[in-house]
Amino acid sequence: MESREIFGLTLQQTRNTAVLTKETFRRVVTSKKDIPDDVLETLLVATVALQYTQSNSVCVAYDGQVIGMGAGQQSRIHCTRLACDKADKWFLQQHPRVLGAHFQRGVKRVDKFNLLDQYLMWEQLSQTEETAMLAGFTTPLKPLDSQERSAWIGQYNGICLSSDAFIPFRDNVDRASRSHVQYIAQTGGGLRDGDVIAAAEQYGMTMILTGLRLFLH
Repeated sequence: MESREIFGLTLQQTRNTAVLTKETFRRVVTSKKDIPDDVLETLLVATVALQYTQSNSVCVAYDGQVIGMGAGQQSRIHCTRLACDKADKWFLQQHPRVLGAHFQRGVKRVDKFNLLDQYLMWEQLSQTEETAMLAGFTTPLKPLDSQERSAWIGQYNGICLSSDAFIPFRDNVDRASRSHVQYIAQTGGGLRDGDVIAAAEQYGMTMILTGLRLFLH
């Protein structure tokens, strides 16, 4: 049993001992039903990660590794935005313009990571932050525009998203589509399952209903 004490109340429940296997992802509810073995493994990695992550949580994974986690949020769309934003940045860190950046002499490794992080969120920087960021590079840089970002991320195939509970609204699928997610695993059983599945169909995604809730509070 697991116990939590909240404002003097003690809540108890049995521990989540669900065993996740590739069979967990056999209930495909979209017209695209083929799931390659490497994608199944990636879905498994994403969903196992959710089992041990603070709810609510959404995970984006690629090529057998987690590349974006949105956890501990009150709204599932906030989880999805966080996870997808992190996944986008993971892919963009491999863009030739990022890999080809040259730093000022003496810039430490951790500062290089921070400079590239700021570069990829250029549009969110204040003028002071932008000036300081540009001063860390030896050559002039220009930001990646939305078309360049979309084209770069769009070349990757097998991007997976998993949710620790059902997806309540199609806005989660809409946001996932902008990160070129092609496979989605979710619990299912929501009132708007039809709308959510229809959104996946619209974007040519494969959607799987696992029937498992993996809440961790």
